[in-house]
Amino acid sequence: MSAPLVETVPFGIYIHWPFCLSKCPYCDFNSHVANSVDHARWRKALRAELAAGAARHPGRVVGSVFFGGGTPSLMDPETAGALIADIKTFWQVTDDLEITLEANPGTVEIDRFSAFAANGINRVSIGIQALNDRDLKFLGRVHSAKEALRALDVATTVFDRFSFDLIYARPEHDPKAWRQELREGLDIANGHISLYQLTIEPGTQFYTLHQRGELVVPDEDLATELYEITQEETEAAGYRCYEVSNHAKPGQESRHNLVYWRYGDYLGIGPGAHGREAVIQPDGRTIPMAVRRHRAPEIWLDRVEKHGHGTQEETVLDADERLLEMVMMGLRLNETIPVSRFDRIIGKAPRDVLDSERLETLIASGDLICDSAGLRATQQGRNRLNGVLGYLFDHSA
Repeated sequence: MSAPLVETVPFGIYIHWPFCLSKCPYCDFNSHVANSVDHARWRKALRAELAAGAARHPGRVVGSVFFGGGTPSLMDPETAGALIADIKTFWQVTDDLEITLEANPGTVEIDRFSAFAANGINRVSIGIQALNDRDLKFLGRVHSAKEALRALDVATTVFDRFSFDLIYARPEHDPKAWRQELREGLDIANGHISLYQLTIEPGTQFYTLHQRGELVVPDEDLATELYEITQEETEAAGYRCYEVSNHAKPGQESRHNLVYWRYGDYLGIGPGAHGREAVIQPDGRTIPMAVRRHRAPEIWLDRVEKHGHGTQEETVLDADERLLEMVMMGLRLNETIPVSRFDRIIGKAPRDVLDSERLETLIASGDLICDSAGLRATQQGRNRLNGVLGYLFDHSA
């Protein structure tokens, strides 16, 4: 009998660049359109907040860095280089340190790929979203399908690893067309691809149109068919669905996102950035603290220049909050949430902290497996994860 898994999750760094050329109608991220940016001022502020974070978390081993946004490929490549150099000064890093930059396939960003690589970026995640001009226009993207293909071609020559996103379940999305588009994308992909079902998020332009009845998304049957096509085509191409919306060949999974899904610690810097930072308790255990920076870019910038950081809110999570977050994130993965993670985060085994009656119901229905290794969702359970989580954590009854 093999020994139980004891996992080690490296420390992650998330750096938020809030600016975009335009706001996409489906996007609810903290992104802002700016006519001009003082790059030197922003570089200094981001470095200051990173230094403040390093002082709070000495001795960690960093396994991944992620520049997100917004559109961080619009920042000066030298800003990324300065932050990467600081990270390597402040902390020990793993030999396979993953440094990802989110990018859009516009001409300006593509032409900077080599400069970003020279400054330490070794992986890009490109927001393609569609491979035809009609749907790109619907999604509010400012690039064309031709530019998208060029971006992928340049990424192939500049970076050893890259990923890109596509969105499906668009209005009137034809299953045959999606199968063909997905095959085209998989022919280009280089080990990782993210495939998201279009969701209508409150506060977005699409939400307003949907509420008015002016935007109709596929019904449940069509959405299910599109999802099944997604699984069929990715599996046929050798891509494992290791997370609900992410597919990769062995060894090409996003190491940074795995920090989130495995409920590891990470430092978030930049306006609106979230973090999960360990807090040492009197008994020696460490528990996560949720950290959120101020969302408004100019207010964040002013606070960093005055105080060295832009923290708005710090909350030490109680046991119920930690359990919910850990299970919610962990069940997204095609792997077990090991008993050692429950012990690390909660201090108890899965069956000692989850509602036994509801857990047994979900096991009997074929949605969950709970054994000596830990807790995991079956394929069926991941397909209807929102319902599974809603039932498992519904304490209203």
